Amino acid sequence: MKKITKPELLAPAGDFEKLKFAILYGADAVYLSGTSFGLRAKAKNFDNAELAAAISYAHSKNVKVYVTVNIFAHNENIQEMQDYFENLAEMGADAFIVSDPGVFQLAKKEAPLTEIHISTQANTTNYASVNFWHSLGASRVILARELNLQEIAETRKKSPQSIKLEGFVHGAMCMAYSGRCMLSRYMTNDRDANLGACTHPCRYGYKLYAEENSRPGAFMPIEEHANGTDIFAAEDLCMVGYIPELLAAGLESFKIEGRMKTIFYTGLTTKVYRKAIDDFFEDMNKYNENVPNYVKLLQMASHRPFTTGFYFGKPTNEFLDMSYSRSHDFVGILLAQENGKLLIEQRNVFEENDILEFIPPTGENFSLKATNITDEKGEFVSRANRARQKLTIDNPTNRTIEPFTLICKKAFDQIEKPNQTEQL
Repeated sequence: MKKITKPELLAPAGDFEKLKFAILYGADAVYLSGTSFGLRAKAKNFDNAELAAAISYAHSKNVKVYVTVNIFAHNENIQEMQDYFENLAEMGADAFIVSDPGVFQLAKKEAPLTEIHISTQANTTNYASVNFWHSLGASRVILARELNLQEIAETRKKSPQSIKLEGFVHGAMCMAYSGRCMLSRYMTNDRDANLGACTHPCRYGYKLYAEENSRPGAFMPIEEHANGTDIFAAEDLCMVGYIPELLAAGLESFKIEGRMKTIFYTGLTTKVYRKAIDDFFEDMNKYNENVPNYVKLLQMASHRPFTTGFYFGKPTNEFLDMSYSRSHDFVGILLAQENGKLLIEQRNVFEENDILEFIPPTGENFSLKATNITDEKGEFVSRANRARQKLTIDNPTNRTIEPFTLICKKAFDQIEKPNQTEQL
């Protein structure tokens, strides 16, 4: 029986800052886009100089970099790509993520020594397709999100062991077939999701209307609940409690969605999955006991209701409240500490005496009260409301806190309100 080894933890990097946080918080590899040819064109992404620096930085931390080139190319795109793959290879990219067969062929020609990973956009749903891509020289396939665990296990069994299988484990899900969406282009002025310009229309709220054939012009609303229909409103994937099942099925890389998300989401989510994976391999009982806590931590960042997607079969539509929620607001980053003071770069509003929760790259989270907030001039600040302002607060403990620790506080609607009857 093949020994189960630790899976790669693959985190999103929408820009250089997010890349650094993904790496600090435990990613084995990151995926990102240049300024062209990726399916997240509206993320900040990386120009050539930034991309070279990002790859160099990641490699200095023993982290791999996979560059998305996964658009479904038109003729003019092929011409523009002639030098792109060669440049990426010279920068040291560890792999290209592609979905278009023509783009695949071009990548093999221009950068024959760089690995190619087949994007989930290629809709690989069976072992025959995996074997096809392997025969062409692909080193990894990112499986379609429509597969259940049994299908993945069969695909792993009937595919060469030399080709790796990757699957998404966390984040937003698209209502379209593995992301092959036409809504964005239809609803906007040529914003084609398959060319990287998705406006995420499947994440909007909708009210739908039905027209019965014998009553033309009489539109009947389709409203399952107060927030509208759930037909387009996909839940967020969360598989942190099912690591044994994912490994048993044969997934060798666990992918977190979210290049458009915040550094708070990137760091927090990467840390939770890093800890969950490490706990599982260290002590199965410890992992099982901690699953509720992993989920609670993941709920700190903005998310829709969590789901296991298709992994355990076709999901049922329970008409849940599909609005976003979070238990905490991201308020800042710890830059340094000295002489009993913490230097913070503010990212959201917090006030004197707020209870702040600190999420370090490693180790346990902890809380401190924000006291004696001062600005760079040493003046007292009762309410920190200037974005990216440098502030200090007291550190009454002897605790050494890692730089780039994320700082948050309970979201306003999560704060316990005083009992009004008792006040009266």
